[in-house]
Amino acid sequence: MIDFHSHVLPGIDDGSDSVSTSLTMLEMWREQGIPRVCATPHFVAERTTPARFLQKRDEAFNELRAAAGDGGPELLLGAEVRFFDGISAADELPMLCLEGTQLLLIEMPFTRWTERMLGEITEICRRGLIPVAAHLERYLSFNPKKIIRRFMDMDILIQCNAEFFLERRTERKALALMREGRIHFLGSDAHNLTSRAPNLGPALALIEKKLGREAVERLLRVEEKAGFGRESVPQ
Repeated sequence: MIDFHSHVLPGIDDGSDSVSTSLTMLEMWREQGIPRVCATPHFVAERTTPARFLQKRDEAFNELRAAAGDGGPELLLGAEVRFFDGISAADELPMLCLEGTQLLLIEMPFTRWTERMLGEITEICRRGLIPVAAHLERYLSFNPKKIIRRFMDMDILIQCNAEFFLERRTERKALALMREGRIHFLGSDAHNLTSRAPNLGPALALIEKKLGREAVERLLRVEEKAGFGRESVPQ
């Protein structure tokens, strides 16, 4: 099982503030039985260039890997790309995909989406890339249901955060979307050791308890189809 969304790399964005914090986060994933973690630091086009971002990301990764050694979860490098005008025409988009895949994690605007925005996502698909909408649950209050449904019906994949399942006020909605097969990847969106710590293990346990093992197996099949080898999940 893959934690598809995290900010574990030290000192690159508002996530982990140090190598020590990152090492403890990795240990938390290991204890939860999560074998793979996607390191997806924020990429904001208005603040940096892809080249500078990738250099900084690789430096943070190399520092963490040297400290961690061979133990702990495997780290896969990617980015959480904040939507920007003209994103679909950006030549560098493939460089920001999760390594070894065509999967592009995109943070959509926290506003009501326009036809232009949805059109940009369609154009990204036409380029042969696969948009993955980061933490879909955070956009629900900004858009009417018909827009959200239309978005989910596009040729994209959906990532939701573990917190969506673990919070009592949103648990029912999260389970309903999972039951419908609308959620393709889960992520902790972990940033630190306190308010936003790694929590994918508890979310998987809740999903299995409420929806049965088949719901977890469905997530594993999506990962296989995306090109990841099959991994076990906590029992």
